[in-house]
Amino acid sequence: MALRLARPHRDDVRIALAGLCGGLLLWGLGLGTRTPADPLVLWPGHWPLLLPLAVTAGCEVLRRVRPRSALLAGTAALAADTVTQGSLATVLMFTDLVYAAVLYASAATARRVLWAAGLVTVTGTLVPPAVWRVPEAVLVGVLVGIVTFGPAATGWIVRDHREAAAAARQRAEQTARLAELDRSQAVTAERVRMARELHDMVANHLSAIAVHSTAALSLDDPATTRRALTVIRENSVEGLAEMRRLIGILRAGSAAPAPAATPTLDGLDALVSGARAAGLDVVLRADHGAVPAPVELAAYRIVQESLTNALKHGSGGRTEVTVQEYGTALRVRVSSPYGDGGAPRAPGSGAGLIGMRERAVLLGGTFAAGPGDDRWTVCAALPLTESEAGSEPKPKPEPEPESGPEPEGGPAWPA
Repeated sequence: MALRLARPHRDDVRIALAGLCGGLLLWGLGLGTRTPADPLVLWPGHWPLLLPLAVTAGCEVLRRVRPRSALLAGTAALAADTVTQGSLATVLMFTDLVYAAVLYASAATARRVLWAAGLVTVTGTLVPPAVWRVPEAVLVGVLVGIVTFGPAATGWIVRDHREAAAAARQRAEQTARLAELDRSQAVTAERVRMARELHDMVANHLSAIAVHSTAALSLDDPATTRRALTVIRENSVEGLAEMRRLIGILRAGSAAPAPAATPTLDGLDALVSGARAAGLDVVLRADHGAVPAPVELAAYRIVQESLTNALKHGSGGRTEVTVQEYGTALRVRVSSPYGDGGAPRAPGSGAGLIGMRERAVLLGGTFAAGPGDDRWTVCAALPLTESEAGSEPKPKPEPEPESGPEPEGGPAWPA
């Protein structure tokens, strides 16, 4: 496949035209850098200097797209210019080729050009005085340094500043991308948290409403209907209060009323009483000391969701709730009669088990749920110390809690 030459930059074309026109103007005026009597002039006259001038102007067109090739060709043109009467325009354009080679070529080429320019400058400074034995010969090194090392050093400085600016810009862009990623993750995490809170706060009340409204519509018994309507009203009021609390959290800092206190384990009795009013036969066993607030909230929500599932899917019978401190973890266990696989008494979204598992994992605990011996058992182990966070809790070898044996075939306590 043939290589395609990059298109020259328009500014390079302007520079080449300006240099060529300036050289032609000096040529027309008969101005050169040396006289015909100079011993270096091998081609006297004004015409021979036009060839190096034209070649150098052509190299200026390629100063960005082919900087190394342009410098090599320009060096050959400058060498040819030194054996003519010379043109100041050719010398000025060569200095620009040195500058462009350091600035636009690869880093390796830029270093080579800078070292070569320095070596030529040192050689031009030391050799002529040693050969000619006159102090004025030092001026040769000065002129060589102006033509070679000066443009190379300038190009290196500009290149270094550009690379530093590009690196700073890249770091800023990377920082902006990381900030946007953090923002997106924070928004996603907050949405998940809000969904979990909304489900836990409202779903159990709506499930109780759905179950008892079905009973009120299906049974032609005024006493049963009245009890069902009473439960429906209680759950409606409590659900509305929970919704107001959630709205208060969302509008924190505004003129909204202060949200209600976060549920704690002290509210388990009221939670169980509400489940009993909804028709569940519930037994609560609680034995724990001071519990961190996040663990309290997670345990409360796990019990709340488990009782809601027992109300929707249970087949009748006693539901056992155990919340007990064991070693460095708080164990939560809810066991309820398992239905025969029929349709639930209230529709569900399937997010309850996911939410309970998320609450346990966020605290560094473990969670298990499943059927066994015609009962559905939910078990969670929540670490009580910060050192246990982020890892599975490892209880101390203490006697088993007084909550009865595990159901055979059901989920065991999380390890």
